[in-house]
Amino acid sequence: MKTHRIASLALAVSAAFSSTVMAQESGTNQQTKTKDSSLEQITVTAQKRTQSIQEVPLSIATLSGEKLDSLFAGGEDILALAVRVPGLYAESSNGRVAPRFYIRGLGNTDFDLAASQPVSIIMDEVVMENVVLKSFPLFDVQQVEVLRGPQGTLFGRNTTAGIVKFDTVKPSQDFEGFAKLGYGSYNTVNLEAAVGGGLTDDLSGRFSVLSQHRDDYIDNGFTGQDDALGGFDERAWRAQLLYEPNSRFSALLNVHGRSLEATASIFRANIFDKGSNDLNENYDRDVVYYDGDIDGNGADNNPQEYDGFGSSLKLTYDFDAVELTSITALETADGFSLGDIDGGAGEGATENSGFIPFTAVTQDKLDDLEQFTQEFRFASQTTKPVSWQVGAFFFDSSFNVTSIDGYYGATTVFHDNTTWAVFGQSSYQVNDKLEVTGGLRYTYDEKSLRVGMQNENGFALVTGDATIQDYDPIDVDDGQMSFELSANYRLTDDMSVYSRYANGFRAQTIQGRDVAFEGAPSVADAETINSFEVGFKSDMLDRTLRLNAAAFYYTVDDMQFSAIGGGNNFTALVNADKGEAYGFEIDTQWLATDALTLTAGYSYNHTEIKDDSLTVSPCGTNPAFGSTGNCTVLDPRPDGFNAIIDGNPFPQAPEQIFTFTARYSIPAGNDGEFFAFTDWAFQGETSIFLYESVEFTTDDNFEGGLRIGYENFNDGYSVALFGRNITDEDNVKGAIDFNNLTGIVNEPRIIGVEVKKTFY
Repeated sequence: MKTHRIASLALAVSAAFSSTVMAQESGTNQQTKTKDSSLEQITVTAQKRTQSIQEVPLSIATLSGEKLDSLFAGGEDILALAVRVPGLYAESSNGRVAPRFYIRGLGNTDFDLAASQPVSIIMDEVVMENVVLKSFPLFDVQQVEVLRGPQGTLFGRNTTAGIVKFDTVKPSQDFEGFAKLGYGSYNTVNLEAAVGGGLTDDLSGRFSVLSQHRDDYIDNGFTGQDDALGGFDERAWRAQLLYEPNSRFSALLNVHGRSLEATASIFRANIFDKGSNDLNENYDRDVVYYDGDIDGNGADNNPQEYDGFGSSLKLTYDFDAVELTSITALETADGFSLGDIDGGAGEGATENSGFIPFTAVTQDKLDDLEQFTQEFRFASQTTKPVSWQVGAFFFDSSFNVTSIDGYYGATTVFHDNTTWAVFGQSSYQVNDKLEVTGGLRYTYDEKSLRVGMQNENGFALVTGDATIQDYDPIDVDDGQMSFELSANYRLTDDMSVYSRYANGFRAQTIQGRDVAFEGAPSVADAETINSFEVGFKSDMLDRTLRLNAAAFYYTVDDMQFSAIGGGNNFTALVNADKGEAYGFEIDTQWLATDALTLTAGYSYNHTEIKDDSLTVSPCGTNPAFGSTGNCTVLDPRPDGFNAIIDGNPFPQAPEQIFTFTARYSIPAGNDGEFFAFTDWAFQGETSIFLYESVEFTTDDNFEGGLRIGYENFNDGYSVALFGRNITDEDNVKGAIDFNNLTGIVNEPRIIGVEVKKTFY
């Protein structure tokens, strides 16, 4: 099915050009053309102050306006951002919750609900640390900023890979609002609305809502149930109040919540033939064969339910020379996901397909998640020649995870994490052309794990395959200094070059999921990263062409990985001696004519594990039974079983990403236009696991989207036809490391119509 993908992509893009289906972002604070036919300045807050993206000595990409509207038109979740920015990837084996993000190849494939990730997700200046919190739905978003490389001297939570930063539309005294409704394939409904304005002379508010629905459309061939899974119902809301009694003080209250009922990730057994990564004849997007059953009531069909609630209070006070900012936030979440992990019941198996001689179904429950954060910042109000910021950050999180298996029963582990940090950054304008910036951060982190309930109601206790074990509490802590130094040199008013060296630290982590299956918890030591980056930023051709590029090299000492799978399908944390990566990113936008705008981005990313003694057990390998697994392993296996992963790429690290958007508009009278918009994303070779194998390496994945419609500026409405995954690609996004070649694929093609009304 992957044959001719590149040719198909080239043909699709060519067709887009010939049809003048071109792309450009539009709206407030976005990349639009001005009346003098030049690109508008993009402003970001990557350094905790509003700056032009061209002035920041950091590799940054932004998404906003029409580009975001198009990505989420078909009811997509946050995973839609994957490969829509060069260097950014995301995937999940937990459905619409627990996304895993990667920047420049650096991420974490661990599917546990307590997993630590090197990419920070920050929503309205609040870090979302737990993987479930990272999945909060995106709506009424002003702008997305992707900050590539280590961060920490300005942001509360230290991060070694980078930050994906979301800023929603804030309240103002001006009355405004919108309502947007989309309807598409599989009865997909996407409703988004917001209204805001002044409540009194000092108080303004904004209320936003999101409602997404899709019918179940996948049949369970094992039970004979039609339309058994694949759908979702997502509800989310946000209320904001902004109090501004004078020019010195402001208080912003943000309260938000979500409720999700959906299908978790859909695992599909035996969809590869051994020796090939092409989807075989066993694969059918609309049918699975699930016999997974925990409660004895028949196949469970991978249900998922989560609820979340959070609030934050941002206070700012201007002391003339210095501004004080305080951000206090509390986030909570509860829910569960259930999965038929082996992905089938034997139906459709070929003679080369493996099997699992038991019903592999598990449910993971997240209970009582509470995350409290407090950040204080003092920032200078002067920008030349010296500007500075100093701050302190406190983080406290607690929750418990209960893993329920039909054979081993239910086991609960309790996690606690406390972090505090002090940080600061200063910039000095040496002369009209040169500015240098330096930052320091000290972080102290402590984590603990204790085991509560074990194997409750588990049949394995009766058979003797499980025992109640005495696990001592695990407590780990570490503290380290991080720093960065950068220089930005302005060659001309429209062109600059920069360099940056950043050092980052990711604290030790604890993995306790294997306790549910008679395994011991595992601990990974802290990792540190040293990252070097050079780049340039330019506006050319009378500011109708924007070209930004960066090249990077980084090394990670004691790199944390998750070794997942093997004969027992355990999940263990390991440290590799070192990880190494180098590559580059290019982001460009061209206003070809007043009617036509093109954007394109490309990233190349070479990653490599450096550890000649680290081995993992691949694809169901089980020495006790003499099984070497059921996939074509490309790594050395000196003992015939375990694979040496030295020299392998990082898992889920696309070697290449290419993005393209284009927009063309035709005026319709004095108050409207017809428009056509297309967006495409290409993902190069990606190894899914730590070991390399033929079956679990993807290549040449791509998806495209299309919007064609009419917008009336005077009356504030638009009508558009849209399509997501318009060529209906079947792209493998993940896999389960059992012995039956189980994979996870992307969402199907969605075709629909969308109407939007804006109020002023």
